[in-house]
Amino acid sequence: MPAVDRRGLRLIVAALVAAVLLSSLDAMIFNTALPTIVGQLHGITRMSWVPTAYLLTTVITMPVYGKLGDLVGRKWLFVAALVLFGAGSVVGGLAHSMPVLIAARAVQGLGGGGLMVLSQAIIADVVPLRERGRYMAVTGSVFIFSSVAGPLLGGWFATTIGWRWAFWLNLPIAVLAIVAAVSLLRPVRATVRPRIDGPGIALMAVAVTGLLVLTSLGGHTIGWTSPAAMVLGGVAAAAAAGLVVAERRAREPLIPLRLLADREFVLATAGALCGAVAMFGTVGYLPTYLQMVDRLTPTVSGLHMMPVVLGIGTTAFTSGHVMSRTGRYAWMPVAGAAAVAAALGLLWSLRASTSPWVVSADVYLFGAGMGFGMQTLVIVAQNAFPAAVGTATAAFAFFREIGAALGSAVVGGLFTARLSARLPAGLANAHSLTPAFVAAFPAGLRERIADAYHDALTPILGSLAPMMLMAAVLLLFVRERPTDFARPVQAATGLSESADLAPHGRGC
Repeated sequence: MPAVDRRGLRLIVAALVAAVLLSSLDAMIFNTALPTIVGQLHGITRMSWVPTAYLLTTVITMPVYGKLGDLVGRKWLFVAALVLFGAGSVVGGLAHSMPVLIAARAVQGLGGGGLMVLSQAIIADVVPLRERGRYMAVTGSVFIFSSVAGPLLGGWFATTIGWRWAFWLNLPIAVLAIVAAVSLLRPVRATVRPRIDGPGIALMAVAVTGLLVLTSLGGHTIGWTSPAAMVLGGVAAAAAAGLVVAERRAREPLIPLRLLADREFVLATAGALCGAVAMFGTVGYLPTYLQMVDRLTPTVSGLHMMPVVLGIGTTAFTSGHVMSRTGRYAWMPVAGAAAVAAALGLLWSLRASTSPWVVSADVYLFGAGMGFGMQTLVIVAQNAFPAAVGTATAAFAFFREIGAALGSAVVGGLFTARLSARLPAGLANAHSLTPAFVAAFPAGLRERIADAYHDALTPILGSLAPMMLMAAVLLLFVRERPTDFARPVQAATGLSESADLAPHGRGC
């Protein structure tokens, strides 16, 4: 593979990081700012559709971007995803009603799915496998940074300059990323006419819609055993079965079934799925735990979660350098899963009187474990299908998100049920509890609520530890392919060199 100029490579990675930051940070910002937004737009009954619309279009478009990137090249798809995300941001910034806001988030998701998948696939195109861990660590760390910093920014936007700036600030980042993509990436000319898997796309969209709407609204807007839930589940199951049949017959399947026959791909996806569920349970609930139990402010509780990012940064960058020097990587996700399991065990042992600094130390270990496995598992999945890296990356992300949605629904349902059963009489609606709401109660009642929150959450975190230990055992069977580190990177179009992107004037 012809050498890639280091300065050009860094500029490419900077553009990719900006794109990942757009899609991941925006989602987390709105989780915190949403109560203020729906209050101003008078749309409390439609509140759940704002995150659901974004999640739906993001997950549905992931396999489409991955497949099309392999068929026609990734440059202009990446630019299109940035444009879509920016267009959705403009609509959201101007929104004065809930339907318009929901539509804006859906449009953003149409671009967000491409930003997540194409950024990782482009790195696989331009960076030799032996160097890839270091660059994957950068983009991967952005996701976790967003999980912690997003809620802080969302609260700050909502209480200071206004929530619309969560949309407007996307525009300069998107413009810079578009300029970098247009000037630095080189398009690939398709050697064959692309065949679009229309039936696969349609059935996948129906299956994902039924499943994600069910997991997003189930237990809140609709009951799990209600007729609406039964219909959604039935439609999702029927569409998924039809998708399997359609993909077996398609000449260019959207999600090739041979992916599911590859041991490394399946093991990597299973490990990432378990990690995503653990991340949801930890990063999703611990900030509120600190506010409820330790009575910290949202800002201070967010600062106590920052060690997650520090832990990920420590091990992600270290493991990337070790991978580059030695070519060994199979042990990393095993060690990471074991460290996450240990951290979850420590969180299980928390007491209501435990110092928040102990929580910070525990989440640092959690982040360190995530950093070991995060980028390595993506590389394992890509390495299983180097000639179709976009499809493999997209399928990996797709199955991870679907599994995480199911797992998160289970974790959220268990937590809500346990909390509702432990709350004092008259406070049985766990969904209405917020730190600001509880702060107005008498001291004795606040203590009882804090104990209920502690007793509801910590056993669930502890129950995730065996899941991560099981993931560590499964990942022991990942076969290391050190010979792949000597193989030149190939473009997904089958060219002998990765011509999909490079600084102008150079091949890649």
